[in-house]
Parts: sequence; structure tokens; C-alpha cells
Amino acid sequence: MKNIVAGHEAASPAEFAELALGTPVELWLGAEGESDEERAARLDAARDILADPEFADLPDGLIRLAARVVEDHPDLFNVVPLTRPARRRPAREGVAA
Repeated sequence: MKNIVAGHEAASPAEFAELALGTPVELWLGAEGESDEERAARLDAARDILADPEFADLPDGLIRLAARVVEDHPDLFNVVPLTRPARRRPAREGVAA
């Protein structure tokens, strides 16, 4: 199945999200190993984009994209409760069991 957004074919899920959002995904999620200065610049750019009237519907687009991911990939959200192992009491010295 081809993923086409705005007349462009997305080659990967990340490219699909970038085409759907109109901005690189890394702008919103960050990049591994980014410095505090890079993070501050990225967040500043994101705030500028959100303030731009051209992107006024971006939050709605993000919600639609997130809903589509949930709908298309419900297995990502199969949450299984983890059981805690029973606490083991350390043996006390000098006490016979």
C-alpha cells in the first residue's frame, strides 16, 4: 500500500508523518543526544511555528495523525500489567529456619 500525502509518496513512516505535519518530526520529538542549547533552539522554533497563522490547524492535524496511528497499529498499545516479584527477605544471621 502506498502512503501518499499532498501528492508525495512517503517512503517511510517518519517521512509520512513529516509530509502530514508539514514539519520534520524531530522538531517536535527532538533528536537523541541533543544539547540543552539545541533543545532550546528547537523548542523556540516549534513555538514560532505554532504561533504562525499558517499552522493554526496543526494541533488538529496532530490529533488526527495520532488517532490514525492508534487505529492502524493497535498492537502498539497492548499494555500488559507486570507482576512484581515477591520480596525476598534476607536471612537473618543467628536465626534457625
